[in-house]
Amino acid sequence: MSLETQTKTRFNEDLNWRYATKKFDSEKKINREDLDQLLESVQLTASSYGLQPYEIIVVENPEVREKLKAEAWNQTQITEASHLVIFANLTKVTEKYVDTYLDNIAATRDMSREDLKGMEDMIKNTTLQLPQEKQNLWAAKQAYIALGNLLAAAAHMKIDACPMEGFNADKFDEILQLENKDLTTAVIAPIGYRSAEDQYQHLAKVRKSTSDLIHFI
Repeated sequence: MSLETQTKTRFNEDLNWRYATKKFDSEKKINREDLDQLLESVQLTASSYGLQPYEIIVVENPEVREKLKAEAWNQTQITEASHLVIFANLTKVTEKYVDTYLDNIAATRDMSREDLKGMEDMIKNTTLQLPQEKQNLWAAKQAYIALGNLLAAAAHMKIDACPMEGFNADKFDEILQLENKDLTTAVIAPIGYRSAEDQYQHLAKVRKSTSDLIHFI
C-alpha cells in the first residue's frame, strides 16, 4: 500500500472513530498547542467568496458555560468538555464588511483595490442585494461548513466533539453579548476527550449505504 493510500485510509479511519460525544471526561483538557492547531484548521475553512461571514468564540469560563448550559436544556457536554466552540454568523453583510475583506486581499497579495473591482462588483451585486433574512441564512450555512472542518480536523487529532443545535439562540446571543455585533449563534460544538463511561463510543456507526447515498450520472 502506497503512503498516499495509507494517508487516505487513515483519514477515513479517523472519521469512523469520531462520534457525537455524549459524555466528556471533565478532567482531560486540550493543551494549548493542539487547540491552536485545531482552530487554525477552522480558520482555513472554505467559504463563499472567502468572506467568512462568521466568528468563532471559544468559551473557557466555567460560569459562562453554566449559564449557556441552562439555555441548552442542561446538556452536560457544554460544561464537561474541555472547551465550548460557538459558531456565530453575521445577521447581515454590510458594504463595510466587504470592503474590509477586499482591503485584506489587496494587502495580503500585494494588489491594488482596482485589480479587485470585478470581484467587488460581483459580491456587492449578489450578496449585498439579498434581504437581511436571506443574508442571515446564507451566513449560517457558511458557519456550518466551518463546523464540518472542525469535526474532521478534531477527529484527525483524536479530539472528541459534539455538534449541537439544541439551544436557545436568542439567550445564547444575550449571554455572549452578540446582539450589538450583528452576530447570532448558528451552531455549537463542545470539544475535549470522551469519558470511558460514554457507551455511545462502542456503538457501530450507522450511515446510508454507498448506493443509497451516492449517485453517478
